[in-house]
Amino acid sequence: MRILQATRPFAVAAFAPRFVRSFTAARKDWTRLIRFVSDDGQIYYGEPASLTDRGELGPIDKVEARVVEGFEIDSNGVAKGSITTEVRSVSKLLSPIDPASVPHITCIGINYRKHAAETNMPVPVYPIVFSKSRNAVNDPLADVVVPETCTNRQIDYEVELAVVIGKPTKNVPPERALDHVLGYTTSNDVSARKWQGAKLGGGQWNFSKSFDGFAPLGPMLVTPEIIPNPNSLQLTTEVNGEEVQNSSTADMIFDVKNLISFLSQGTTLLPGTVILTGTPQGVGFTRSPPLYVENGDRVKCWVEKIGATHNKFVYEGKGEGWNWGEKAGVAGSKRN
Repeated sequence: MRILQATRPFAVAAFAPRFVRSFTAARKDWTRLIRFVSDDGQIYYGEPASLTDRGELGPIDKVEARVVEGFEIDSNGVAKGSITTEVRSVSKLLSPIDPASVPHITCIGINYRKHAAETNMPVPVYPIVFSKSRNAVNDPLADVVVPETCTNRQIDYEVELAVVIGKPTKNVPPERALDHVLGYTTSNDVSARKWQGAKLGGGQWNFSKSFDGFAPLGPMLVTPEIIPNPNSLQLTTEVNGEEVQNSSTADMIFDVKNLISFLSQGTTLLPGTVILTGTPQGVGFTRSPPLYVENGDRVKCWVEKIGATHNKFVYEGKGEGWNWGEKAGVAGSKRN
């Protein structure tokens, strides 16, 4: 029985209606996967035809990909897909994982030692877990549209290593956890600090981070064959060309294998689940004065061996801030 098949070429609708049972990285010959729109308007999976000296994609107007044909999950839960000789130009780069195939985005807070220090937070005893809605998934080069309800100049950047789960994962021990990884990609855990604090957010983080498009992913999904140790990668952020974060995943408090093991205890991590593993030091709200992402700013988040997301931030309205309580008639509300 065939569980999922993506034909070549295919439209979004061909992938969205079916839930992927397993993405187990096994019988396939691709190691770097991109999802893109070609010049015929169709969506393809592909392996980049060429890479830079750092093993990354070049300028988007020069990127070509060898089409991955027959991407499917067979009855044994084996991911297949053969690189063909057909080469297509990339007109638009999409998130490597279709948002329709992401059952959940699980996020980890305060997971870098230096980030804990800069926030004056104690090192957690257990991982701090929160969620983002899958509607937050965004393309790696797309605009991040900041809704008026949080355009009060408190939008922050957070470069993160994202892990994509490849098969149903429950109660997995740390020593087997990485066997359940389909691949790794880069993410920016965009955060509206206004709604994250205790004053307006009640102490929870989900709402502040789940706005549409607040999780750019990409540019590639890179398999464990290329990244056998996810805790030895450099990662950086630039805002308008100025470096603001520079660290290594070696600084994680809970490494990737232990995060997957912890999150799987009593809970099945479904295929396509995205885990954002935390951000290092250098985020905007900890600086003096704070450095927030303004309307029109461009943010680049880069992870070694994967590449970077490049996103322009576009504020809705005038960017003055929209007070939900005030417009909804809630007593005691004030404009922020």
